[in-house]
Amino acid sequence: MTIEIFASPFSHRYGSEAMRAIWSERYKRLLWRRIWVALAEAQCELSIVSREQADDLRAHMEEVTEASIARALEIEREIHHDLMAEVRAYAEQCPVGGGIIHLGATSMDIEDNADALRLREAMNRVHASLIELIRTLAGKVLQYADLPAMAFTHLQPAEPTTVGYRLAQYLQDLLIDLDEVERVRDDIKGKGFKGAVGTSASYAELLKPSAGRSVMSDSPEAQPYSQSPIPDPSRLEQRILAKLGLTAFSVATQTYPRKQDWRVMNALAGVAQSLYKFAFDLRILQSPPIGEWSEPFGAKQVGSSAMPFKRNPINAEKIDSLARLVAALPRVAWDNAAHSLLERTLDDSANRRAMLPEAFLAVDEMLAVALRIIRDLRVNEAQIARTMRIYGPFAATERLLMAVTKGGANRQEMHERIREHALAAWAKVSAGEPNPLIASLCADAQIARYISPEAVRALLDADDYVGDAPRRAQDLAWAALRRIGDGDA
Repeated sequence: MTIEIFASPFSHRYGSEAMRAIWSERYKRLLWRRIWVALAEAQCELSIVSREQADDLRAHMEEVTEASIARALEIEREIHHDLMAEVRAYAEQCPVGGGIIHLGATSMDIEDNADALRLREAMNRVHASLIELIRTLAGKVLQYADLPAMAFTHLQPAEPTTVGYRLAQYLQDLLIDLDEVERVRDDIKGKGFKGAVGTSASYAELLKPSAGRSVMSDSPEAQPYSQSPIPDPSRLEQRILAKLGLTAFSVATQTYPRKQDWRVMNALAGVAQSLYKFAFDLRILQSPPIGEWSEPFGAKQVGSSAMPFKRNPINAEKIDSLARLVAALPRVAWDNAAHSLLERTLDDSANRRAMLPEAFLAVDEMLAVALRIIRDLRVNEAQIARTMRIYGPFAATERLLMAVTKGGANRQEMHERIREHALAAWAKVSAGEPNPLIASLCADAQIARYISPEAVRALLDADDYVGDAPRRAQDLAWAALRRIGDGDA
C-alpha cells in the first residue's frame, strides 16, 4: 500500500486478495496476451502467420512483470493508447513474433473479450461466496426455527414470529439472488473477433487467398482450409473462442453490447440489496432498547474513541455503506449502454475502469462480512423473552377475541372491551411499569361469562402463537441446502 499518493480503499481495505487479483493490472495484461496468443495460433493454423511467430508469442506470454508494465506505461505516455502500448512492450519481448501481434484485430477484440473472461471469473467468486453464505444461514434458520420472538411492523410490536422464520426471509432473498447470479454468469459472452465496427472485414481480408495459401471451407468434412472463393471469418472467430473457452455475441459493434455490464451490475446490486436489509435489521435489533441480536464483538475491539462502553454494529454498517455504492452503479451501466451511440463511443471507458472492479470488490467484501456475522450471530434469548413478556399479550388478544366470539359473545362488543383494556395496559407499559393486560382481562366479568380466567391466561401466552412459521422456516432451509447441492438435505 502506497502512503504518498491516493490509493483506492478497494486496493487494500475492501474485498479479498483473490478478487483484487482478478481486477489487477497484471492479470488484465496477462489476459490480453493470452488472447493475442490465441489469435496468432488460430492464424497459424490457417497459414496466415508462421508457427515460429506464434510459438514466440506463447513463450513470452507470461512475462508480465513490474518492468514490462512500467515499459508499457512509458510508451502510453507518449502514444496515449494503453492497449497499443502493451502491444509494443510485448513485441519488444518477442523478437520473432512481435511483428504479428494484434494482426487484424481492433482494441475491443482484445479488451472486451478479456473483460468477459474477468466478469465470468469474478461472478464465479461471488457465486461461491453466496453458496457458503446460504449454507451458513440455512443452518441458523434450522437452529432457531422454533424460538418465538416478537415481530415488528412499522417498527412497532406486532405479533409473534420465530427467529428462524425471520432469518428465513433473508435466506429466501439470497436464493433469488443465487438464481440471478447464475443466470447472468452463464450468459456472459465476449465480443468475439469482429474488428473495428463488428463486420469482421479485417479478418475476411486476412483470409482471402494469396500466393501459396488457401482459405477455410464451410464443410466440416473438408480439410481445415480449401480453395473456397468466399472467406468465412466466423470460422476463424470460433477457433479463437474455443481456445479461450468463451462464447461470443452473434453480432456486435466495436464493443460487446454494454447491456451485458448493466445485467451484471443489476445482479450484484440484487445481492447488495439483500445484504443491506439483513444488516439494517440487525442494526435495529442490536440497539439496546431491543437488544435481541448482535454481531460478534472482539475481546479487544474498541467501539468508540470517546465512549468506552459502546458496542457499535460496525460490520453491519459497513455492509449498508458499501451496498449504497453498489446500488448506484446499475445507473452508470445503464447510461453506458444507452449512450453507446451508433457503432461505439468512448465515454464508457473511464467509468468502467472503476465501476466493474469496485462493484465486485464491494460485493465480495459484503459477502465475507455477512458470513462472519451470521456464523457468529449473537441471539440474546433472555432479551427476546423479555420483549415477548412485554408485548406478547397484546398480540395474543386477537385469539382471545376469536375464542370469546366462538363462545357466543358479540364480536364488536368484545373488540371494544378488549381494546379498552389494551390501551390502558399500553399506557402502563409506556410508563415503564409491568404489563397488566393479562391480569386485567382475567378479572373482566364480561369476558368471564364466555371463557374462564384460566383459559384467558393460556390464550394470552403468545409463545405458541406463531402459526406454522417453524415448519415453513425448516422447509425453506432444507430446500436451500438441496438447492446448493448439500447432499440429500
